[in-house]
Amino acid sequence: MKQDLLFHKKISILFGFFCLFTANVSAQNNTNDFWSHVRFGGGIGLGFSGDYFSGTLAPSAIYQFNSQFAMGVSLNGTYSSRKDYYKSTILGGSILGLYNPIPQLQLSAEFEELNVNRKWENRLRIPDETYWYPALFLGAGYTINSGRVSTAIGIRYDVLYDRDKSIYGSSWMPFFRFYF
Repeated sequence: MKQDLLFHKKISILFGFFCLFTANVSAQNNTNDFWSHVRFGGGIGLGFSGDYFSGTLAPSAIYQFNSQFAMGVSLNGTYSSRKDYYKSTILGGSILGLYNPIPQLQLSAEFEELNVNRKWENRLRIPDETYWYPALFLGAGYTINSGRVSTAIGIRYDVLYDRDKSIYGSSWMPFFRFYF
């Protein structure tokens, strides 16, 4: 268990240094040019059915290397609950890469590391949980570009999906992204 946690921390730190190094190298060339390639946006998630609710906000920033490649980071905040069962708060971040082989098609890879805090209803006699959960999403979506604003809608698959620990109900998930 400690080795898994240590491994996830090392991976997260490595990705962080990679992002800082990439941003630093690009920024040294020309600061104004660097910021003209940065795009902001993110994703929004909302799920509900009967007594279940889940809401996610995931602001994101990407660096657009050219018309085909972009790479960036994202934060994630999620709250979910099921009446008389549990409440959960999830906070974390991710690093993502986007590739558009043609303007209308977006392929993506995203490594996400989340801190999950679940509080179960007392009557269930299940101990509360706090743990780190990694996910590696591979996705494809349809992209609409309108000037500097782009929107993508599609589906992604978590190759590290663990039914017992994941905050997601399935390894397959739809997504909606926007950047400006």
